[in-house]
Amino acid sequence: MSNYGNLQKIKNGKRTYGITPHIPGGFVLPETLIKIAQVAKKYNGVIKLTSGQRILITNLKEEDLETIWKELGMEPAVKNQYSVKNVEMCPANFCKRSKYPTIGIGTKISKNFHGMLLPNRTKIGVAGCRNACTSVYSKDIGVIVDIDGKFFITAGGSAGFYPRQSDIITKGLSEQEAYNLVEVILNYYNEHGQMGEKLGDFIDRITIDTFRKDVLQISNLKECL
Repeated sequence: MSNYGNLQKIKNGKRTYGITPHIPGGFVLPETLIKIAQVAKKYNGVIKLTSGQRILITNLKEEDLETIWKELGMEPAVKNQYSVKNVEMCPANFCKRSKYPTIGIGTKISKNFHGMLLPNRTKIGVAGCRNACTSVYSKDIGVIVDIDGKFFITAGGSAGFYPRQSDIITKGLSEQEAYNLVEVILNYYNEHGQMGEKLGDFIDRITIDTFRKDVLQISNLKECL
């Protein structure tokens, strides 16, 4: 791995690298999108739209990476692998199925917790209805709005090497209560999780009952399933 990008491929002794600028929730201004395209074209990059609501620019030379970042004027999406890697959001404010405009809470979570160092890589999903677009149930932490317009929080999901469906922690929350519970879960995991241990594995180790009881007690919330 370079200081500025990830090694993608070695072919005939030649190395090519990829970079991923931070695009919160996948929402990007037209001007920014144009700039990304122009820079990628200038350095013979290949653009890939990722499943994590990001834009990967690959096929880059290592010697160009520092200059490319300067021309983009953007921050990397991931600075440390053991952190909150991304906060994926559905387009709730613009969707007819949405029960609540969740882009606000998603943006707040991204702004305050993206890049937070944790025992292992952590993904957060935010959805405005139970269709749970962005595969929220497979995320480490899920923030979802129920049919009554109230929030519920899930934890422990994973779509990786060892798939795990998330557990519902509690339901019937306001936006502020949902945000606070996300913060408590992250801090609790940081304090008690073992280095390299995914959130779902941590929950399985201490049991979901213990995890739920502790985070709800810290949050001054009641269990509602």
